[in-house]
Amino acid sequence: MPNQLEKLEKILKARGILRVGELAPMGFPLSYLSELEKREKAIKHARGVYMHPDADIPNHYSLALACQQSPNGVICLLSALAYHEIGTQNPQDVWIAIDGKAKAPKTDYPPLRVMRFSGESLSEGIERTEGAFPLRVYCPAKTIADCFKFRNKIGLDVTIEALRDGWQHKRFTLDALDHYAKICRVDKVITPYLEAIL
Repeated sequence: MPNQLEKLEKILKARGILRVGELAPMGFPLSYLSELEKREKAIKHARGVYMHPDADIPNHYSLALACQQSPNGVICLLSALAYHEIGTQNPQDVWIAIDGKAKAPKTDYPPLRVMRFSGESLSEGIERTEGAFPLRVYCPAKTIADCFKFRNKIGLDVTIEALRDGWQHKRFTLDALDHYAKICRVDKVITPYLEAIL
């Protein structure tokens, strides 16, 4: 057991963060993370999520934690805007997109705002970051298209601000925005707003 615990601690240190659900495929009993926590070699950050005490906490730690707790989820809408530094939004909840038929993740922290996407609207435009805290987040053009799709939920003023700021800071191209607007079926909605800022 000590050798296995040391091996798990090395994995945790290398990755920075582990979910309980990742232990079985690696061949470790679920109790090992609790044992590491007792020995102060792991910190429990949320339900089923443990972090190494020496891990560097990134700026977008809550987004990475949300991705850990929802393995197929993608950071979207206001959280994606904040990640890409578009506009002035800084949401308290993490906005995450999951499949329309998927079970919503249960989590204490971070608070999640679950959005249901399907088909290409869910699978297209995903950027992945690697490292100890991997993220799945929609690219800026897809995020703007999503904002127009869900403008009644996030507010038209936020949507227009994101479009204007993203265009001003060259976060996306017109071709990319047009591509994702067609996927989200908002290309005709975006056109008058886009013409106003060009």
